[in-house]
Parts: sequence; structure tokens; C-alpha cells
Amino acid sequence: MNNFPTPNFSLDLSDQVALVTGTTSGLGRRFAKILAACGAKVVLTGRRVDKLNALADEIRADGGICEPIALDMTQRESIRAMLKQAEASLGTVTILVNNAGIPDAERATKMSDQLVDDVFNTNLVGPYVLSCEVAKRLIAKKMPGRMVNISSVAAFDTRPGSAAALYSITKAGIVRMTEALAVEWSGFNINVNCIAPGAFSSEMMDGMLARIGDISQGFPRKRIGDPAQMDSTLLYLVSPSSECVTGTFIKVDDGQGAR
Repeated sequence: MNNFPTPNFSLDLSDQVALVTGTTSGLGRRFAKILAACGAKVVLTGRRVDKLNALADEIRADGGICEPIALDMTQRESIRAMLKQAEASLGTVTILVNNAGIPDAERATKMSDQLVDDVFNTNLVGPYVLSCEVAKRLIAKKMPGRMVNISSVAAFDTRPGSAAALYSITKAGIVRMTEALAVEWSGFNINVNCIAPGAFSSEMMDGMLARIGDISQGFPRKRIGDPAQMDSTLLYLVSPSSECVTGTFIKVDDGQGAR
């Protein structure tokens, strides 16, 4: 039996390179800042270069190390080019947070082909391609890794009037992707897990609230979550204490929904 510290938990990520998608706002922005604050070198990605650079300035001002790189999750060559640049700048990615996502906000029968393609590619195909590219490199170098995929409680519960059928489908796909890739890569010490948030403050949530009104009063605790309230879940899944946890999902919804 190995000797483990008591408790077997550490927030020191100073030997890690983390890549977070969708860091220009909301959860992704918070995830990137937290990983950097714990010592990881962080690759910041997203489509809005001005917001990437502003976040990079903020992280560096706090003493963190990061590299902002523009990324279009709907384009596979953009994904591969970004990863190549990230490796050249910071080294092999050992932590991947697949956070980027977009809503459909349209009835299934009214969606354009372009919207269907954008939602599928951003929410599911892109994360799959990126995960595989990161895994290839870890396996080739015999390095362990941690992947955290961001799904949604919408993966488990969709309701009349939500106009989120495709979003729900892709987020359910993320949960199954997590389980399947965790099984395939467990022998290579690559842990793949998933967080399924409820209603948390973000640009996407703001847009939904603008469309359908304040939903918080229908929740038991009558509030929308703050991204900071997910810090501990993310850090658990990338820390040594979750070494034996792979292929699972954690709902973080403040008791907003049924079980």
C-alpha cells in the first residue's frame, strides 16, 4: 500500500498545463482563473480575441502563467492548430476542461441547417475531437491526464417551452462521451469526468432569462448560481484526491431540479 498524505488532497497544480475552452465569459472564465491561481499554466481559448487578451492580462497581473489562443470549436483544423500552438508555448496539456458550448434557443422543427451544425460541432463534435487529440499526446508520452467535460442538467431533463431540444441532446452526448472515453483511456491513467451544472450566471443564462423571464423564484433556494460555487467541484476532479474517479458525472444545481 502506498503512503498517502493525510488528507490526500492538494490544490497545487504548478506542474500542470491546463487547457480550457470557452474562457471569454461565464464558467470558462472562472475555471481558467481558478486553475491559474492554483499554479497551472493555462491555455485560454475562445473566439473573441479581445476578451481572451483581457483575461490573460488579468491572470498575469495576479502572477499566473497563461497563453491566449483564438479557437473556433466548429473547425477541426482550428482545434488542431490551437493545440499545436499551446504545446509550443506551455508544454503538453495534462488538464483539459471542455467548457465551450452554445444554446439552440429554437424549436427543433424551425432550426436551420447552420444552427444544427453549429450546436453539434461546438457542443459535442469539437469536444470529442479535442479530447482525442489531447489523449493521443498523453498516451504517446506515457503521461497521466485529467479531463473535465461540462454538460448540463438539461442532459437529464428537458421541458415544454424550453426550446432546447438540440442543446439537451448534445449535453446528454457529453455525459456518454465522458463514460465511454473514460473506459477506453483508463489503462493510460487518463481520467475523464463530467460536471452537469444547473442554472449558473453566464452570458448564455442571461440570454435565456431575457427570453423567458426570471426563473430563480421557481427554485427552492430562489437564486441563480455563481460560477465561484463550482470551484471546489472542478478542483476535486483535477486534484490527486480524485485519482480513482473516472467516467462519472456530478450534478451541481443547488437543488434546483428533481432527482
